[in-house]
Amino acid sequence: MTLPIDRRKAMTATVGFAALGTGLLRGSPAAAATPHYADALARFLDGREPAAGGIILEAPEVAENGNMVAVSIRVDSPMTETDHVRRIALLSTRNPVAEVATFHLTPLSGEAFVSSRIRLAESQDVVAIAEFSDGSLVQTRREVRVTVGGCGA
Repeated sequence: MTLPIDRRKAMTATVGFAALGTGLLRGSPAAAATPHYADALARFLDGREPAAGGIILEAPEVAENGNMVAVSIRVDSPMTETDHVRRIALLSTRNPVAEVATFHLTPLSGEAFVSSRIRLAESQDVVAIAEFSDGSLVQTRREVRVTVGGCGA
């Protein structure tokens, strides 16, 4: 016995399988983070738990070219001798090397703000973590969809 399949059902099935094959129905890039990311994150956190808030990561939602993705990070801090940001780490969840950059700051920096252009191999989350002079941490992340990859695996 054969079941009749109309054109609409056949087209729906074809589009569904194509979406699965191209990864359109995959989960968030963060769900597929590499072991490199987990190691880099553990090294920076050093057993501490970061808080949310007080840090802003600006990056494009869609990057047309993974070779040059503009990012900026701003941390809410008075930048005094007793209360300042010591360092800011920028990590990527799916790059071959997860540690994109670490910026070291002092009270002489004036403000806790850094900006750069980074390379992203594919669509993924970019994570920013700031460490304060008292050892506390704040963290945020931003998903960036890359249309043309920037660095090979």
